[in-house]
Amino acid sequence: MEAAQLDAVAQLAQGIAELGMDVPPACQQRLLTYLALLQKWNKIHNLTAIRTPDAMVAGHLLDSLSVFAHLPEGALLDVGSGGGLPGIPLAICAPERPVTLLDSGQKKTAFLRQAVAEVGLRNVAVVNERAERWRPGHTFDVITARALSEIGALLDWSGHLLSPCGVFAAMKGVYPAGEIARLPPGFRVRSVVPLHVPYLAAERHLVLIERAP
Repeated sequence: MEAAQLDAVAQLAQGIAELGMDVPPACQQRLLTYLALLQKWNKIHNLTAIRTPDAMVAGHLLDSLSVFAHLPEGALLDVGSGGGLPGIPLAICAPERPVTLLDSGQKKTAFLRQAVAEVGLRNVAVVNERAERWRPGHTFDVITARALSEIGALLDWSGHLLSPCGVFAAMKGVYPAGEIARLPPGFRVRSVVPLHVPYLAAERHLVLIERAP
């Protein structure tokens, strides 16, 4: 095993411990298998600007897992999933939770299907469609979105996919005061959670949004 891989293994294990999560070794290996596949495909398809293994552990895996404890249970939809973040790391660590990865890009969904197959994720479905056009015939308990767009636009696109008692979880950097002030009618902020991501020297916030009564 190369030194960079050893560093990634240790960094992931330490980061998971700092997040207070109990992730079995087999699941940690699945996370690293997914990361290696993302790095491989990224050389051709440019799925992410983060390229080195140690930076990907912090900026992708641990960043995604930092929201794990704050998400309600139930079926999860990852809107604009891109390279599978945060959906795939969350699905690996919660194999009992149904997870749907939604993206409009064909190359991205091709990667997602390959990742799901190679990692062996039986709880994950991949959909190639625009959120505003997709009508699956059911709704989701949790919708996640990571650094995708302004919260108001995300709700406009995907609000119809959120169950009546569901929670929209927007992953943001600095506290998005302006975006919160511009929430569309029918939604309200449940809470804003400051996040600590191990090995990442940057602000992170999770904005939890629910339907207004």
